[in-house]
Amino acid sequence: MSHAASVHSLWTLAAAEAPKKIPGPHIEYAQLSPTLIVLGAAVLGILAEAFLPRRARYHAQLLLTVVGLAAAFSAVVALAASGYASDKAHIAAMGAVAVDGPALFLQGTVLLVGVVAVFTFAERRLDPAAHGRPVDSFAAQAAAVPGGEAERKAVRAGLATTEVFPLTLFAIGGMLVFPAANDLLTLFVALEVFSLPLYVLCALARRQRLLSQESAVKYFLLGAFSSAFLLFGVALLYGYAGTVTYSGIADVVSGATRTLDPALAGTMGNDALLLIGGALVLMGLLFKVGAVPFHMWTPDVYQGAPTPVTGFMAAATKVAAFGALLRLLYVVLPGLRWDWRPVMWGVAIVTMLVGAIVAVTQTDVKRLLAYSSIAHAGFILAGVIATTPDGISSVLFYLAAYSFVTLGAFAVVTLVRDAGGEATHLAKWAGLGRRSPLVAAVFAVFLLAFAGIPLTSGFAGKFAVFKAAAQGGAAPLVIVGVLSSAIAAFFYIRVIVLMFFSEPKADGPTVAVPSPLTSTAIAVGVAVTVVLGVAPQYFLELAGQAGTFVR
Repeated sequence: MSHAASVHSLWTLAAAEAPKKIPGPHIEYAQLSPTLIVLGAAVLGILAEAFLPRRARYHAQLLLTVVGLAAAFSAVVALAASGYASDKAHIAAMGAVAVDGPALFLQGTVLLVGVVAVFTFAERRLDPAAHGRPVDSFAAQAAAVPGGEAERKAVRAGLATTEVFPLTLFAIGGMLVFPAANDLLTLFVALEVFSLPLYVLCALARRQRLLSQESAVKYFLLGAFSSAFLLFGVALLYGYAGTVTYSGIADVVSGATRTLDPALAGTMGNDALLLIGGALVLMGLLFKVGAVPFHMWTPDVYQGAPTPVTGFMAAATKVAAFGALLRLLYVVLPGLRWDWRPVMWGVAIVTMLVGAIVAVTQTDVKRLLAYSSIAHAGFILAGVIATTPDGISSVLFYLAAYSFVTLGAFAVVTLVRDAGGEATHLAKWAGLGRRSPLVAAVFAVFLLAFAGIPLTSGFAGKFAVFKAAAQGGAAPLVIVGVLSSAIAAFFYIRVIVLMFFSEPKADGPTVAVPSPLTSTAIAVGVAVTVVLGVAPQYFLELAGQAGTFVR
């Protein structure tokens, strides 16, 4: 039989055996509605950018963004109220996305953080109006060369980069999927969807354009590295388990499954693949969290990015990344607990100590807050290591409390300005408490919350996390945590002393009077900080109810 005939007979055999139609995917749109609403609003924002006249864009984008985020938040609340956080929790979208308590809690937190952050993005009263038009924190024309002719023309024409609103929505859309992802490919896609808009947003500062672009390039290059590590880890885990779904990998780890795919039989159950792959995926997530060997990008990016973006990034990315980290460790790798716990112990201890000790030497407010966020990543890791239900709920509570303190602190930083824009050098903050007592007092509240002083949300969060860690058998970790908290308290208190007990300089910065947008953001931050500090019980119970992952 000739070669062509044999190929033809193979075709007919294959056609005879093929099923008559390809089954369509089964998607639960109602349960995925928070993410779909946000991504839909982002697409509408891009259309608005293309078709609306320039003068109408700012108000349209702001309205669209806030309405989209509010609608998505109400969808999350509706899902939680109808039982998806507890007894109806399940895996939606054919195994790609989990709808359960931790996912809904973290999605709600990200959406609230997003709404508050968008208020700071939209602030237009802080800089003096350029050529009679109010300006925001973002470059007039992002594509223009810093200091070049095109940039001067754009500023004179009063242009504004309103694309930041749809970009933020895309980032939030990715962050909603990230902690809920239930297979490794969804995890990777969500990581890229929220990272790429952040790389762009970091480069858009109006005042220090070169510093801002440098920070974006650093973030992009290091972020690309971490994505590559994560993807390589996904490939190795697939080779190990023959599947990318979390439950499938967990089954192979625990030895429950024996259905071997002949193509993968050679590598399935190879522990080297499991350990290296798991380590690489963890590395990608720890990079996003800002834990210590992978923290080098944090201070530079936080300092260079426009301050509203820094606040949004510091708060929301942490929430999403810790959610994904919890799900990976508690759902995929619980059978590897003896292997990953010692490593995470080391990471948590180094993260707490490095974050606290290096922060003492900082002279820039944004870098100080960046190192403080690294130390906080260490504290949250202590709760992750607890490996108990209390560990999960304490981490959820800490993330919710921490994100609003961070947002508020960076919103206050945007207010202290001199001729060159924001005055972030600490020496310039001397005597701020006498010049504008209210702003200094609010900043002091946030610093005390970071330090974990009682009656602030920081204390309630730290107490919950350390208690869970101690009960989970990680008492030495708690001792290191308390020590690094004490070191950290030193530099927070030092800033407060600088603001209230030193003489203001004659040529010092002024405090701009913000519009209701930034005032709301700061007020929400203060309110959450005080409420979660004075009466945390309801929210701790909420986090406790939301603390079970669907398997």
